[in-house]
Amino acid sequence: MVHQHDTITPYAQEGKAKKAQVAEMFDNISHRYDFLNHFLSLGIDITWRRKAIRMLRPLKPKVVVDIATGTGDFAIEAARLKPGRIIGLDISEGMLAVGRQKVARRKLSGLIEMVQADSEALPYPDNFCQAVTVGFGVRNFEDLDKGLREIHRILSPGGVCIILEPAVPRRFPTRQLVLFYYKTLLPLFGRLFSKDPRAYSYLPETIQAFPHGPQFLDICQKTGFSQCKWKPLTLGICALYYLEK
Repeated sequence: MVHQHDTITPYAQEGKAKKAQVAEMFDNISHRYDFLNHFLSLGIDITWRRKAIRMLRPLKPKVVVDIATGTGDFAIEAARLKPGRIIGLDISEGMLAVGRQKVARRKLSGLIEMVQADSEALPYPDNFCQAVTVGFGVRNFEDLDKGLREIHRILSPGGVCIILEPAVPRRFPTRQLVLFYYKTLLPLFGRLFSKDPRAYSYLPETIQAFPHGPQFLDICQKTGFSQCKWKPLTLGICALYYLEK
């Protein structure tokens, strides 16, 4: 099934697939991504990741795969779980290069491996890991259903996937304020601080088009996950999804 956000691409490049455009976009903004990400979220994204990782503690995973890892913040946070192996996977080599530097600075290179790969064709066997994390990345999949099926495939039975995604609150006036931020302020900051201003128009477009909350859970169940639940965070500007195989 094709979802609305699947069809939104960073650039108007005919004949170039969404995933190739997404890789190009993140390569372009990789050098400023961490600054803008933490600045534009006021650092709240750090709290969201920590909350997500705490949910995985009872699982005691031996292998964690962080998909759409970007510069590796979620993978680094997963080190708190003390697994035997963490893989940070992303389609953008530019983002991974920044991530490898961060991993090395934290002396985690022996634990965290940063891998360039396609999230819709994961290079791992069935039942490979016990936990998967995805931070602000599933809406960038070219084919959401295919990406979710791949996550389900590499999880072992009883394994858990935790997904964080920005959301649009439903209640007044938070909804109106957030929409103003997405439509006006975020693109403005992107033009001021990034050499690729289109990236900061594309990102809020995908947030608004993404099937949030119960709609997303319904898609997850159809792609194979059994126990699916979600929780709005920080007045609903972010959603945390818990999916169990």
